[in-house]
Amino acid sequence: MPFIRSSGVLLHPTSFPGRFGIGDLGLEAYRFIDFLERSYQQYWQVLPLGPTGYGNSPYMCYSALAGNHLLISPDKLRDEGLLDEEDLTNLPNFPTDKVDFEQVAPIKIQLLKKACENFKTRASDIQQQKFTGFCATKAYWLDDYALFMALKDTQNSSSWYTWEPAIAKRQPEALERVQRQLTDEIFYYKFIQYEFFRQWSELKSYANLRGIEIIGDIPIYVAHDSADVWANPEIFCLDEQTGEVALMAGVPPDYFSATGQLWGNPVYNWEELQKQDFKWWVQRFEAMLDYVDVIRIDHFRGFEAFWTVPQGEETAINGKWVKAPGEELFDVIKQKLGKLPVLAEDLGVITPEVEALRDKYEFPGMKVLQFAFGSDPGNPFLPFNYTSNFVVYTGTHDNDTTVGWFNQASDYEKHNLLLYLGCVSPDGIHWDLIRLALSSVANQAILPLQDILGLGNEARMNFPSVGTGNWEWRYDTSALTQELSDRLKVLTKLYGRAPQGK
Repeated sequence: MPFIRSSGVLLHPTSFPGRFGIGDLGLEAYRFIDFLERSYQQYWQVLPLGPTGYGNSPYMCYSALAGNHLLISPDKLRDEGLLDEEDLTNLPNFPTDKVDFEQVAPIKIQLLKKACENFKTRASDIQQQKFTGFCATKAYWLDDYALFMALKDTQNSSSWYTWEPAIAKRQPEALERVQRQLTDEIFYYKFIQYEFFRQWSELKSYANLRGIEIIGDIPIYVAHDSADVWANPEIFCLDEQTGEVALMAGVPPDYFSATGQLWGNPVYNWEELQKQDFKWWVQRFEAMLDYVDVIRIDHFRGFEAFWTVPQGEETAINGKWVKAPGEELFDVIKQKLGKLPVLAEDLGVITPEVEALRDKYEFPGMKVLQFAFGSDPGNPFLPFNYTSNFVVYTGTHDNDTTVGWFNQASDYEKHNLLLYLGCVSPDGIHWDLIRLALSSVANQAILPLQDILGLGNEARMNFPSVGTGNWEWRYDTSALTQELSDRLKVLTKLYGRAPQGK
């Protein structure tokens, strides 16, 4: 659906400052919301919030519906009476400019396990009732997820399709046996989900009360080694004997990679999903709308046709396009959930059929300014080619920062950009592109915080097709100054994106 003229900031919670080595849902998250309010922003866009696996990518999570326990704030656990002040002392000297996941995870998990044990003995009747209610309400995914993670712990984190066949294939007697054996471990995983969603809900309420809506992110695919695939193998294209991926997801060669991107996720068995009236997808959207206000669908074009690569290929080159029943899916979701607040990530190889699917449901598409200056005036990313029902970005989590991009851009791109701008402001190229985004006719403008801060490629969040070293950037606690807020506020108001009445 079309949105009012507005703007916001893209920032993943792991990037918040803080003493625990990774951003969390504590004080700095609230300070960031205050910064958005002062700056007249109306949106906070996050990346997927799930529990990450190898490579720490939020686009490869152990569950499509669970929350990342590393985002839980130990300070808030202390405030709740589940940790003591001495539990939070003698912390390592974590890096402040990036997340060292290998260093952070064991420390954070140790604190979470202690909080879980304290919950068993210290929780009030009200706390226990809330926990029981949470477990009952979320049982349709939480039971499978908690058991899946408990099993992974007993299997040295090995993938589910390598487990004992009776467990991998979810034979009822085998599941009952391990549920009895892993009672404490299952309780722990349910507890940390309860805590994540409790803290997240409080933060979301704080944001909403200040006029800030949260844009969440649904990756179209889920990780092969996930509770979703283990619990619902029939809706994915798997080898029935081994559980391995039979048909892999990815994209053909594009701007980011000459060999395409081979993601390794299993593609969907859409025929089976149709037989089930898309129940899994309806539940996924419904669950997402419980804790975000707007959904960005990553790789939207995959709902019209998807690139599928046979098992055994090492690149995405030898794939093919296969049609998907996107129209039928969105009709069912609309019928069951009403008109959806959705943004469509429609980057890549976009056909008229993809645009027609997007436009039928009035989903805003995406425009990225960094893509605008490498070709002729027909380039769809040039602002004069926009229509209003779009969201414009200076760059996304997959792009370099604007400063980093400009420093490495070709002479041709630089020439076109400078010619387009007419002149370069003394404030830096990042503010020029911020102005360009805010002044465009696109209803929404989303700015990565790295661009607002004017940072170079040292602050880049992700290099597509690179498996490690991503998702680590963090900003300094002193970065969100009043001067920065005032500058963003002035431009936001100047270009008609301020909240009503401001």
